Amino acid sequence: MKICVYGAGAIGAYVGAELALAGADVSFVARGPHLAAMQRNGVRLLIDDTERLVNVRCSSDPRELGPQDYVIIALKAHSVPGVVDAMQPLLGPETAIVTAVNGIPYWYFYKHGGEFANTTLESIDPGGTQWKKLGPERAIGCVVYPAAEIVEPGVIKHVYGKKFPIGEPDGTRSARVEALSQVMVAAGLDAPIRDNIRDEIWLKLWGNLCFNPISALTHATLDVITSHVGTRAVAKTMMLEAKSVADRFGVHFRVDVERRIDGAGAVGAHKTSMLQDLEAGRPMEIDPLLTVVQEMGRLVGHETPTIDTVLALIKLREQIAQRKDDAPAAKPEHAAPSAKAA
Repeated sequence: MKICVYGAGAIGAYVGAELALAGADVSFVARGPHLAAMQRNGVRLLIDDTERLVNVRCSSDPRELGPQDYVIIALKAHSVPGVVDAMQPLLGPETAIVTAVNGIPYWYFYKHGGEFANTTLESIDPGGTQWKKLGPERAIGCVVYPAAEIVEPGVIKHVYGKKFPIGEPDGTRSARVEALSQVMVAAGLDAPIRDNIRDEIWLKLWGNLCFNPISALTHATLDVITSHVGTRAVAKTMMLEAKSVADRFGVHFRVDVERRIDGAGAVGAHKTSMLQDLEAGRPMEIDPLLTVVQEMGRLVGHETPTIDTVLALIKLREQIAQRKDDAPAAKPEHAAPSAKAA
């Protein structure tokens, strides 16, 4: 089984290394010092008190890797539209695309049924580029629950979790989704097949759409956000607005809002990915987590006032951060020359 992980950062490299250890023919598309380190030394995977060294073919150029059975997209969701053309050499007639990204994926309304069937969402797929060039028929949904981090280039530390629910857009147990689940389970991952992967996508998104921007705006960790009276109330209001939107599309939430908030708080003093990106000067996943919920609300005529407010604030926060990053460094002040001694 040939599997390419496109975007072999922390999560992508973790999943890919485990799959390679299980015998899959795995390759990585990555870049920068992380790519160079993996090419030179392999991938060092740190799990609990053990260290595993995995040699995986790594490249910045997908043309070197050729068509795959599965392409696992593990990029930040807002980065995907910009690499659609570069991904084309990986796609053969039967290649499946596994969208291991946060938020609503490009294929969301494929085989959805109802009046919105085959609708594309501008906030996550501008111009329908992914829909047209990747194809919704290739898609397998995947929700990422684990956390991992790059402790140094080429070195991945698994923080917690092994659960990656997967599913076909139409809920069928196809041969390709069965085979993917089997190889992931063989790799020690928990990959249950869901008959409605959209419910799972929304359950993860439900927390991300509020905890991520609140953390970036306040610099608070999950335990603080969920225990502080004010921020917990804001999060709950945003989640209830999102649920009202999701309800219109037939989504079922298997837990209530209080339990979902408590579950996030139980993670502890964890910095969300959006806060980590802000602190590192990277673009934040705003559109796939917030703007898309606003857009879907507009599709059904449902207002999202609290989400709209937080969205405006976090977009401005990102703009201010980018201005600081782009600002030229201040020139050092030079002391006036001292007078020469007589």
